[in-house]
Amino acid sequence: MKKIKLVLVLMACLFGLTACGNKERVDDETANELSQRSIMVIENVYNSLNAESKEELVGEGAEAVEYIFSNYFGMPVEGNGMISAVESYVRATDEIGGLSSINNYSADFDSTGDKIIITVNCTFEKKNADIEFIYKRDLYKTLTSSATNVDYTFGEKMGKAGLNTLMGMGTVFAVLILIYGIISLFNFIPKIEAAFSKKDAQPATTSVDNAITQIVESEELTDDLELVAVISAAIAAYEGASSSDGYVVRSIRRVSNGSKWQKAL
Repeated sequence: MKKIKLVLVLMACLFGLTACGNKERVDDETANELSQRSIMVIENVYNSLNAESKEELVGEGAEAVEYIFSNYFGMPVEGNGMISAVESYVRATDEIGGLSSINNYSADFDSTGDKIIITVNCTFEKKNADIEFIYKRDLYKTLTSSATNVDYTFGEKMGKAGLNTLMGMGTVFAVLILIYGIISLFNFIPKIEAAFSKKDAQPATTSVDNAITQIVESEELTDDLELVAVISAAIAAYEGASSSDGYVVRSIRRVSNGSKWQKAL
C-alpha cells in the first residue's frame, strides 16, 4: 500500500513539472504587434518628455491622455495608468540619462494569463533599463500601465539595500530613544506633585498663631475680658470644640518669639 502511494505522489510531481514546462506563450504575431506599439511609445512619447512637458501632460488628466493616445497614436490606453507610467520614466531619466538605442524585447503572459507583458530593453546614456508595458488580453489590447526598471549593478543593489537597512534601523532607534525619554520624565511627576502640595498646605497652628499675635499686639483693645473671650474662641476653634466654656485663661504674657498662644496659657 505504501509503495502505491509513493508511486502516485511521484506521478503527481511529474505531471506538475510537465504543466510548468508547457507554459502558454504569446504568439509571434501578437508579440510583434505589441512590441511595435511599445517601441513607438518609447520613441515618440517617452523620449520627448522632460520635467516641464511631463507636468503639462499629467495636468491634462486621465481622459485627455486617453484621447491623445487614441487619436494621435491609434492605441487605446488607460489614462491613470499612463500618467503613472510617464512619471516613472521621467523620474528614471534623472539617473539613466537620455535614450541611446533600443536593443530587444520579450513577450510573456502574467501569472493569471489575463495580461500580456512586453519588456523592451534599452540603452541609455548612463545605464541600461527595461521598460515594461502591460496590455490587457482583450480585443483591443488596451495598454494599462508601464514601468521603467533601471538595470543596477550588484554593488549598486547592495548599496541601496544597505542604505534602506540603515534608514530602517535608524528610525527604530530614534523611536526607542523618544520612548525612553518620555518614560524618564515620569520620575519627576511625584516630585512636582509634592512641591505643589507643600506650597498649598499651611499648618493650622500658623493661622492660629497669626490670629493671636494680631490680637495680643493690637493697641486698640479696651477690655481684657474681650481679649480672653477672643483667645478662648480661637483655642476652641483650633481644638474643634463647639464651645469655649471648658477653657480658662488664667494669665496673658507678651513674648518676643516662639508660639505665642501656647506660652500665653
